[in-house]
Amino acid sequence: MTTARSIGVGLISVGWMGKLHSRAYTNLPIVYPELGIRPRLVQAADTAEDRIDYARDVLGYASGTTDYREVLANPEVDVVSICAPNFLHAEIGKAAAQAGKAFWIEKPAGRSAQETQEIADAAAAAGVISAVGFNYRNAPAIEYARSLVAGGKLGRITNIRGAFFADYSSEPKGALSWRFIRDLAGSGVLGDLMGHLADLAHYVVGPVARVSAVTSTVYTERPKLPMGQGTHFAVVEDGEMLPVENEDYAALLVAFGGDAAGAVGTLEASRVSVGPRAQYSLEVYGTEGSLLWDFERMNELQLALGRSGPHVGYTRIMAGPDFGDFGRFQPGAGTSMGYDDLKVIEARKFLQAYLGEDSAHADIRDALAANRVVSAAETSAASGTWEEVAPVEGTTAARRAAGGAAETTERHDDASDAGAGGAADHGAGPAREAGGTADA
Repeated sequence: MTTARSIGVGLISVGWMGKLHSRAYTNLPIVYPELGIRPRLVQAADTAEDRIDYARDVLGYASGTTDYREVLANPEVDVVSICAPNFLHAEIGKAAAQAGKAFWIEKPAGRSAQETQEIADAAAAAGVISAVGFNYRNAPAIEYARSLVAGGKLGRITNIRGAFFADYSSEPKGALSWRFIRDLAGSGVLGDLMGHLADLAHYVVGPVARVSAVTSTVYTERPKLPMGQGTHFAVVEDGEMLPVENEDYAALLVAFGGDAAGAVGTLEASRVSVGPRAQYSLEVYGTEGSLLWDFERMNELQLALGRSGPHVGYTRIMAGPDFGDFGRFQPGAGTSMGYDDLKVIEARKFLQAYLGEDSAHADIRDALAANRVVSAAETSAASGTWEEVAPVEGTTAARRAAGGAAETTERHDDASDAGAGGAADHGAGPAREAGGTADA
């Protein structure tokens, strides 16, 4: 029988994503009982008293506070979820590392590649584990797509096409939340959605090496929304209009490096689309086949293999127990997984990494790699030129093994992986249990 390992959890910001993280921790021992991991919700921080009450009375945290520093100083907290707005990520991420807390931070981590580098450097200096909320890579169909590419089933990858089109800002009277203010959010749709798409491209195909980009702001003004009231889905009638400070749409031409050198593609992102609700799609084309995945049909993969015969073209494949972690959630194909399930997988990978186990999870280096693509795109959109993307060592970017055999994981347990421009964040300390000792 597996010995239960208690891990104390702290939460910073009790919004939608904070609730998702909390549910993921709570569901983890139900979905993965054999791991023997028992997350214990210790303390939550938020600036709003009603959210603190919700964290304590509904989510089940033992206590709450208005000062996130109390969470970081709490000796019963082993790991911290950082779900605050973007402009607080660098401050809190660095503080968590300095406090010796492993942290699970939502993308895009920093508002820029420089801020993300600072978080990575702090984590490396402290030797703490990090994880980043790139949840779409955890979809079982994406895990299967990654294995097909790594195993050479599509042949040499020639080109990709990715599009993350959402409608959460398609309403012209949608409130001017922090997401539209550069000092608070950094870039607009580049950091919010394109970062996810860059990570998917890295995870399935390989690292992006060069970028050429254009951007546009479709709605240049929006009605004011007081900080802490409502969300970016809120609609404000007859409000004071203020300028939108970042982009609504971005399009990138990309060229890949590493084992994917020679492949090219296009990546598009929009937060103002009318029609697509959450159309996060990735198409990968090779000399022997191609595949297509769309988050709106998350549990399906369109796959074409071969150039001749009676069945040339796409075959619709339903995700099932042979795909990634699907069997942990549903017994067979056709009974779908959902968005929240991806966060449970993310929590599992984070806590396994914290306990010193190899989980090939997305960490701060993966966030840095995606953020370098975003930053290069911003520079390119302003300059009109191609921009180089500096590589980051030690990421989970896809690789091809010799002879085409699948090589679908990259270990995150070697601190020497910091490399040029990268930062290792995982050197010290497996778990600290409730009693202060590791029980791995």
